[in-house]
Amino acid sequence: MIATTLFIIALVFLFYASYNIRSGIYLRTFYRKRTQEKIVALTFDDGPDEAQTPRVLDVLQAYQATASFFCIGRKVKGNEALLRRMVAEGHLIGNHSHSHANLFPLFSLRKMKQDLATCTQALEEATSQPIKYFRPPFGVTNPTIARAIRQAGYTPIGWNIRSLDTCTASPAKVVKRIERQLQPGSVILLHDRMPHCAEIVTLLLELLRKKGYTIVRLDSML
Repeated sequence: MIATTLFIIALVFLFYASYNIRSGIYLRTFYRKRTQEKIVALTFDDGPDEAQTPRVLDVLQAYQATASFFCIGRKVKGNEALLRRMVAEGHLIGNHSHSHANLFPLFSLRKMKQDLATCTQALEEATSQPIKYFRPPFGVTNPTIARAIRQAGYTPIGWNIRSLDTCTASPAKVVKRIERQLQPGSVILLHDRMPHCAEIVTLLLELLRKKGYTIVRLDSML
């Protein structure tokens, strides 16, 4: 009985350590700025998306807000102009792996580093900007991911507000969830590949304005 209990506790611990990007057990990530200043950073994963990302950029431009886009390397080809638009409009671009494979956390160190390098090369060629920031696919961390990030010299980025925008088609519900967790220095996770992302961003920016928050670029928080 004791052995079984300890085994279960160990499994729970390993799951928490790997799937909670804020745990800091394998890798310390930047996920929120400790401040009383009413600032937030908007971050988007899984783009660029040729259909949805331009709509998101249009909303951000209309509100004169900047954000950070963690891009998948295999999506770069054909979307180079979109990436250049991000840079021209003042947004930050980060590495979100080349493959975003389901098995990415189980890659060997060599394969993982190659995946990250391929993504960075594609992004840098498209944007002429250095890529310094990395967000792990699915927010998963483990010892291999930690070693790959450290050896490649990236700054690892997490979040403290997960919008769950991939789990509901209701922009209002997504924004309500964000509102419940909102605090100064928050880093908000969204996905610019989702068909309702532009609507979410519109509602969210209106909410933040109403509550007196200023949207800043992620790197200005570091």
